[in-house]
Amino acid sequence: MQQQPMAPSGPPPQSQSGGDLSLNLRPGSRTTSAPSSPAKTRESLLQRVQSLTGVARDQGASILGAAVSGAGAVAGTRPAYNKDRCFTLLVIDDQNTDWSKYFRGKRLHGDYDIRVEQAEFKELTLVANAESGTTVSMAVFRNGTKVVRSFRPDFVLIRQNLRDAGEDNKNLLLGFKFGGVPSINSLHAIYNFQDKPWVFAHLLQIQRRLGKENFPLIEQTFYPNYREMLSSARFPVVFKVGHAHGGLGKVKVDTNSDFQDMASVVAVAGSYCTTEPYIDSKYDIHVQKIGPNYKAFMRKSISGNWKTNTGSAMLEQIQMTERYKMWVDEVSELFGGLDICALEIIVAKDGREFIIEVNDSALTLMGDSQEEDRRHVAELVAHRMQAFCRPALTKTTSRSSVSSQGGIASPIEERPLSAAGDLAGPPTGSPGPPQPRRDSQASQSSTVSSAPSVGRRPEEGPRSVFGRQGSTTQNGEDAEDTMKNLRKTFAGIFGDM
Repeated sequence: MQQQPMAPSGPPPQSQSGGDLSLNLRPGSRTTSAPSSPAKTRESLLQRVQSLTGVARDQGASILGAAVSGAGAVAGTRPAYNKDRCFTLLVIDDQNTDWSKYFRGKRLHGDYDIRVEQAEFKELTLVANAESGTTVSMAVFRNGTKVVRSFRPDFVLIRQNLRDAGEDNKNLLLGFKFGGVPSINSLHAIYNFQDKPWVFAHLLQIQRRLGKENFPLIEQTFYPNYREMLSSARFPVVFKVGHAHGGLGKVKVDTNSDFQDMASVVAVAGSYCTTEPYIDSKYDIHVQKIGPNYKAFMRKSISGNWKTNTGSAMLEQIQMTERYKMWVDEVSELFGGLDICALEIIVAKDGREFIIEVNDSALTLMGDSQEEDRRHVAELVAHRMQAFCRPALTKTTSRSSVSSQGGIASPIEERPLSAAGDLAGPPTGSPGPPQPRRDSQASQSSTVSSAPSVGRRPEEGPRSVFGRQGSTTQNGEDAEDTMKNLRKTFAGIFGDM
């Protein structure tokens, strides 16, 4: 059994020089990864020391790599990836996890690199256009240096909750959807996770289909506003006000007078709320699914807090039973499919199990297997990017092919083409599309096409006349023959001119 601090913490402390050189072993976000628990036995203590040594080594390498990359940026050096043959992955997460190291060496479509850009929701702005897609601007601090740049993401991994207490990033999600950016989990699924009562209502649909014994949801009551909150049928109950995570907005109420006091708080908050019976729990269970990988953890509070997901707790990985697997598989079918999800289950003193909620791709990673879970996430993202991201003409190729024909590069030719555009467009190095003709030219060509053949072989179609225009600058005799044919053609139609 291992002990794990579950309380959320703030950002890592900054050093005197402004760089983040501290060894941060605490979680900096309620929605991402949690560190391993301190152990009590001698053997597990040795494992813990080895784990901390590995964490220190990884963070030291990360700090050194960030310093080198920062110095390279100042010196004007190029990044390690091939900017003309890469896909951009935007990871929305805090800086406690460096996601770029999990994608190093991964290639898409043979030789395309994965360029990782990482930032939090609060550090992002974007503009989405129906033609050019979504352009993201990020302003982040790296080792005391402010980094500002803009790019067009090809894929998004969302590891932060879209909504939380006092935070709402719905507008950014709308921008990704407007630009057609694929993501994990899907933007449609993440949009549906904005309100916990909405998600719970879909869990109720699963329960009605499978039965209460096969899908034991906790009993819950929904109040759209404070006016309907008169009293509860039984006490104690747990209030959950609005949409929040990490134990925020949850209050245990034991009496009717306290219930009325909470109703007044809900009135000030101007939000909905739900109530559910308080379960005197023995422990809770966290069942997670990352692609085809399943894990189950048992978490028991040792801090005396009735909220099992806050304070210190003992954490242990347990066997993944068929019952748990069936539950999480059913949940993973919600909202068009959840690539990453987790179930929270409370086990009462009498052994009864109650499903209380489901988390999406912002789930908390637990235990000593966090590194393995992050690798599973990276493999899943790379697999999805292989399917969704298609190789396209780069800006340099598009400009060179267009300029070789004497044309002007347009914004559509400069931006990456879609999968359909790749199939329909000319291959690299081939001549570009012909220049548009004026209406008079178009009418003349249609007249010539329908005119009887004059002065040319019967097997020559209309294309044989115009197909030789590409060689007029190389052979003057061919140009004269072409003009003679045109004159004879028009003479056959309009008479001698």
